[in-house]
Amino acid sequence: MRIAVCDDDLRELEQFEDALRGWDPTRKAEKFMDGASLLEAAKDVPGFDIVFLDVYMPGENGVDIAKRLREISPETGIAFVTTSTEHAVEAFSLQALHYLVKPVTTRGVVEAFRRLTELRGSQRKRISFTVGTNRITVFLDQICLLENDNHVVNVSLSDGRRLKVWMSFGELEQRLSGSFLRINRGIIVNMDYIAQMGADTCILRDGSRLPIAVRQSAAIRAAYDDYVFDQLSRRKSFSGDRP
Repeated sequence: MRIAVCDDDLRELEQFEDALRGWDPTRKAEKFMDGASLLEAAKDVPGFDIVFLDVYMPGENGVDIAKRLREISPETGIAFVTTSTEHAVEAFSLQALHYLVKPVTTRGVVEAFRRLTELRGSQRKRISFTVGTNRITVFLDQICLLENDNHVVNVSLSDGRRLKVWMSFGELEQRLSGSFLRINRGIIVNMDYIAQMGADTCILRDGSRLPIAVRQSAAIRAAYDDYVFDQLSRRKSFSGDRP
């Protein structure tokens, strides 16, 4: 999950980090002190899942930055952070998740993520596995990697869990969405978690290095490039369709 916080005050950024760690010590946020750098980083694929955005910054209006962020990455959840409720009505007209009044607390951060989960819960695709004697359901976008291992599929999730699923690798592949790509005979990756696609190696954002099938390397890299281009094009078309 990509989390961002934008505030021109270093102390406020540190306070936000404390609040975030109070919810989940493993979570880290990308920090920005101006809107321009935030918007530039928002162009990367995958985009930010959630942005905590200060309303008042020198020479910048957080609401205006949020409008531009919506054009770049419409799927990003936005939580405004400020010292007053002056812009609350305008903020929620942008379908903001939350409006936090400083100082930011862990309770406020938890509520913002709860709303993000609630918003996406009805939209995100799910898949169910049989793991041992249990039936487990996860969101497709939680799956980073699938590896075939002697009739067992090892499924790696974004929260660090690793599931052993008794299912045909081919059958499982058919149940996946278009963000998944087979890069080798027994390896499927979620392209949203790829950090770098090389000539013979695929590197995930957690640092995992995976071999690419040599004979299909050109086609695999082309498929990944097409996916990234399509994601960027969707953002641009959304921007162009706005009145």
